[in-house]
Amino acid sequence: MANYPTAPIVKNGDRIGFLGDSITNHGHELKCGYVNLVMQGLKDAGITAENVNAGIGGHKAPDMLARVDADVLDHDVQIMTLSCGVNDVWHAFYPTPAGVALPDYQRDITAIIDRAQAKGVKVLLFTATMIMEDENGPENTQLIPYNEFLRKLAVEKDCILIDLNELMHKEVAAIRKKFPGIKGNTITIDGVHMNPIGNIMMAKEILKAMGIDEKSIAASAEKWLQLDYTYGLVISMTAGEFIKVAEKGFAQGMDFCSFARQSLKDLAK
Repeated sequence: MANYPTAPIVKNGDRIGFLGDSITNHGHELKCGYVNLVMQGLKDAGITAENVNAGIGGHKAPDMLARVDADVLDHDVQIMTLSCGVNDVWHAFYPTPAGVALPDYQRDITAIIDRAQAKGVKVLLFTATMIMEDENGPENTQLIPYNEFLRKLAVEKDCILIDLNELMHKEVAAIRKKFPGIKGNTITIDGVHMNPIGNIMMAKEILKAMGIDEKSIAASAEKWLQLDYTYGLVISMTAGEFIKVAEKGFAQGMDFCSFARQSLKDLAK
């Protein structure tokens, strides 16, 4: 069980910098993205804080190190979340852009945390989420030592570790156990970026790590189900509606995209 604080670490008036890649940026841009859900969860708990969005698509450890001051630390933040590692590994599987070798990743992540802590900023360190929802795939296999490093670094630097990778593995496995015929993605839209199931998973865990009690989080989560969710800029529905449709697809062995396409084809007949 995670060693989370028993009282809120976020205070009224605090600024929280969310440093990351496109997962973080989507978490800010979507109404039911994890960043917005966290901020709403804090508000529901009686804490008024401000979000500093520092998520940029495609960014890796050296990119975040280069901009951590301008994008986060210069904004007088008290807390910073750090989500980095997916692109560092994922991009190694493409001709361009290249990934980031583990020693370079270790150096840059350590430097980011050192800069933040030198300014008195509390760091919440995320492990990198799965790359494609195949736990034995080559991307996730290569990701293992990166996350092992993050777990050790969190202890060395006295950061709060939010082990999203471990949590995601459990969530995906639970859905596949419940719907054994499912193929394709379950909590992401493309194997990397979160759908409402994934965003809610992330937000709940981050709020726990911020010391928000589970009763308050559960009450917030009920509200999240009513938020608008725009899928692919074409299909608009609430997060709760998305989850219901997704589970109907899972029961038939299809992911959300496949089930939605088939359903539309059936309507066109």
